[in-house]
Amino acid sequence: MTKTKWMAIGVVIVLVASFLTVFFLLDSENAEEISYPIHVACVGDSITNGTYYPADLQALLGDNFTVGNFGVGAATVLVETEKPYMNQTAFENAKSFQPNIVIIMLGTNDARPDHYAHIGEFTTDYRKLISEFQALGKRKPEIWLVKPPPIFNNSLGLTNANLIYGVMPRIDQVAAELHLPVIDVYSALIGHPDYFPFDGIHPNMEGAQIIANEIYSALTQKSSFFS
Repeated sequence: MTKTKWMAIGVVIVLVASFLTVFFLLDSENAEEISYPIHVACVGDSITNGTYYPADLQALLGDNFTVGNFGVGAATVLVETEKPYMNQTAFENAKSFQPNIVIIMLGTNDARPDHYAHIGEFTTDYRKLISEFQALGKRKPEIWLVKPPPIFNNSLGLTNANLIYGVMPRIDQVAAELHLPVIDVYSALIGHPDYFPFDGIHPNMEGAQIIANEIYSALTQKSSFFS
C-alpha cells in the first residue's frame, strides 16, 4: 500500500474518531439536560409560601418533577424595603436547589404604599434577581414570570391600583427586555373575590388550584421540558 493511501486512511480514522467524540459529548449533554427529576423552584412571597399552590403544581406535574417551595412572607422585589427577597435565605436555597425551571411570583408586597415609593427601582432590582438564577449551572434554567393575584382588600396596607399601574407593567417590561414568558394569574383570578375570603390577598384552596393550573398550562404549552 502506498504512502498516500496510508495517509488517506489515517485522515479517515481521525475524522471518524472526531465525529464519535463530538457525538458522545453531545449525547452526554442532552442526557444531562433531561435528567430526572426536573427541579421546579417556586419563588415568591406568602402567596407561594402559605398556600397550596406549589403542592397542587407538584400533583399536576407528577413524579418526573420535584417542586420546591421557596416563598417568603412579606418579601419584595424592591431592595429598598425591610424584606427584599434577594436578602433572604430562601433565595440562596432556591439557587442551591439547582432548578431547571424557576417560577417567580413576586410584586404583591411591592404594591404597599411605603414600598411603592421606590417603584422606579423595580425593573433594575427585578433584572438583578432574575440574573442570579440565569447564572446557574451549565444549562441556564427556564425563568417564568408571574403576574400575581389581585388585591381585593387593602386591610393589610396593599393597594391593587399600585399593583395594576405600577408593578405589573414593570413585570411586562422586564419580560420583554429579557425575552421571558409571563403567566397572567391576575386575569385568571380577578373575577373570583370569593377565593380570597381570609384577607382579600391570600387565596383559599380553590384560588391556589387556579394558580397551579395556570402555571401548569403555560409550562405544558411552552416549556422545553414538554417538547
